[in-house]
Amino acid sequence: MMHLFQVTLVVDDYDRAIAHYCGALGFELIEDTRLSDIKRWVVVSPGAGGAKLLLARAANPDQAKAIGRQAGGRVGFFLETADFDRDYARLQANGVEFVRPPRDEAYGRVAVFRDLYGNDWDLIGSVPAQN
Repeated sequence: MMHLFQVTLVVDDYDRAIAHYCGALGFELIEDTRLSDIKRWVVVSPGAGGAKLLLARAANPDQAKAIGRQAGGRVGFFLETADFDRDYARLQANGVEFVRPPRDEAYGRVAVFRDLYGNDWDLIGSVPAQN
């Protein structure tokens, strides 16, 4: 059986990206290994059991054009939480920009926020299981 465990996110600066994802969003820094004078292997994670993000600094102008447009202007990343209200309030308190307010959908409560680079993310609180 396979599972998606890591996705590359193109960024402009390693330290700036770490500060945002680990500071404002509360992700954990899993690895930060220097590979050369200009390249690092930087991995962050929102928590146990989910896919990790490889923060990759753009190495050329074509890659730089992808910063903030990882999903072509669509929501490209999805964070699931067991406590939507807590995490929504925490992200707001950390200065995260929500571009669509919370709403209830069949799959749960959802709000759209924008990361440091302009990528849109869904914060999703799952619907509790019915007995």
